[in-house]
Amino acid sequence: MKPMLPTLNTEIPKGSDWVYETKYDGFRAILTITQDSIQLTSRNEKSLNDSFPEIISEVKDQFEKLKPYLPLSMDGEVTFLTSKYYSDFEKLQIRGRLKNSEKIAHSSISYPCRFLAFDIIETNNALLVGKPFEERKKQLHELFVELEFPTQIDPSNHNILQYVPYTTNYTELWEEIRLEDGEGIIAKHLNSRWESGVRSKQWLKIKNYKKALFFITGYDKENGYFHVGVLKSDNIIPVGIFSHGISSTERDALITILKENKTTETATFIEISPAIIVELQFLSLYKNQLREPSFFTFRFEKQIEECTWDMLLLSTAPLHKELSITHPDKPLWETMDVKKENFLSYLYQVSKFMLPFLEDKLLTVIRFPHGMFGEAFYQKNCPDYAPEFIQTEIHDDIKYIICNNLSTLLWLGNQLAFEFHIPFQTLDTEHPTEIVFDLDPPSREYFHLAVKAAVEMKKVFDQFNLLTFPKLSGNKGLQIHIPLSKNSLSYDETRIFTAFIAEYLVTSFPEDFTIERMKKNRGKRLYVDYIQHAEGKTIIAPYSLRGKKEGAYIAAPLLWEEINEYLTVENFTIDNVLKRLDTIGCPFNKYFTRPQDETLKTLINGLTK
Repeated sequence: MKPMLPTLNTEIPKGSDWVYETKYDGFRAILTITQDSIQLTSRNEKSLNDSFPEIISEVKDQFEKLKPYLPLSMDGEVTFLTSKYYSDFEKLQIRGRLKNSEKIAHSSISYPCRFLAFDIIETNNALLVGKPFEERKKQLHELFVELEFPTQIDPSNHNILQYVPYTTNYTELWEEIRLEDGEGIIAKHLNSRWESGVRSKQWLKIKNYKKALFFITGYDKENGYFHVGVLKSDNIIPVGIFSHGISSTERDALITILKENKTTETATFIEISPAIIVELQFLSLYKNQLREPSFFTFRFEKQIEECTWDMLLLSTAPLHKELSITHPDKPLWETMDVKKENFLSYLYQVSKFMLPFLEDKLLTVIRFPHGMFGEAFYQKNCPDYAPEFIQTEIHDDIKYIICNNLSTLLWLGNQLAFEFHIPFQTLDTEHPTEIVFDLDPPSREYFHLAVKAAVEMKKVFDQFNLLTFPKLSGNKGLQIHIPLSKNSLSYDETRIFTAFIAEYLVTSFPEDFTIERMKKNRGKRLYVDYIQHAEGKTIIAPYSLRGKKEGAYIAAPLLWEEINEYLTVENFTIDNVLKRLDTIGCPFNKYFTRPQDETLKTLINGLTK
């Protein structure tokens, strides 16, 4: 049985006869359960049983509950759910392509996919295809209630089978989907019947398309596709092809222009240097290529330099409508070729790693309105002109910004806030949620002292089986983070431990390390700053840029084995940090799942006896 298919539409239909569901970017499937078999079949009627055994296992586990409703057939979507409105299609495709049964079994446990049911075709020998959608949906909902299955989409719910609800408020749903970067909306007519294999106009899909600028690089005569690219570090990067959306008149005119301005032409391909700029709409980027691109319009008034990889990435960012990016080509450093668009693109790409450290914390930023070409200033108070989506919290008569989402992060970035400084605690506690040691040498010339201090500290940490996370300060030193559970230790208690470590270093290596607060009395020794770990104090956030004229360097998380004589902050630029994330991943990836308070409590108890 082939599923009923929606028709692509550009407008959301309105009226009391229409309802709206989230469209998930997954594999369309029909789940059929009888007394003798369980079949999960694709839209092309191929079995998905072997690819997604977790769905089959879930049905088997619930089989006794399901028996009164058999035979049962449900229409839905196989998804890799990461939020209420988003399914990660790239990860789902990886799952779908696995052939090795052991790898499939491992993935099904580690990264289970879900079947999201949005329609019911048959139950208890009653075929429902002729009934109105409204009635079918009601029956599906009642089934999930009776089975005690989830009736709302929830990625944190362990249930593999979940029900897709509908709403009559398309405006609110669309905004929620857009901010979660969901695929789009399915609009369904309440009177629609279920028709196998039919592409119906009673079901309409409205996709969450993005738009960006590209230049044309060539034309394939054989298949009729135009090739497009963007600039990345002055190199042309091919990002996709398009054919749809352009009228026959526009197509003929464009081909004529290509032939007249070609650089080369073969029997199958016309190549052209970047000159003709088009605006395309597309669904997303998949392996750095456009998904579902189509022509939107020519942009003859634009310059080739505006078609960049960073602006393409930023066009895919799910941001509040009030946020616009201004002056993306603005240079920010004299010593490095870093433009505003590079910085904003960096923030977007590291956001999923950086935001967890900013979440629910009173934020202090350092803004550089003119980049490194002008003065900087600290900002704690949220300015009056901030958009409504900016969350704030008043503390000690200061209206702090709380940076809990991508839009806030990029709004601050667009204001050229380079440095993000955070306290050691969240809004809802007076106790630290982490310990941070700040290893501060007198200058970058003495960075080797920070390396030595960190290595010596690691020896102590290892003796106590204490898991710690090092990072560059982004300037001239290193910082060691230790995660804590909320409300587990007070600042006074953690001071016992931090003072012990600091005293140990200074006592063991008095020529290299000091706890002297006065800079003039430190000489050429590294300052072990444990006093800074206190209520009201702040530390630079992981992945924050630092506003130093020498270069755009990052407060980058490190692996312990990287802390050696070859380590230097100069290697941790925007480009290199992004490459690291693509290759080794985030060194702090276990930070929020490995609190060390129990080990620390034992140590502190021993130190106070």
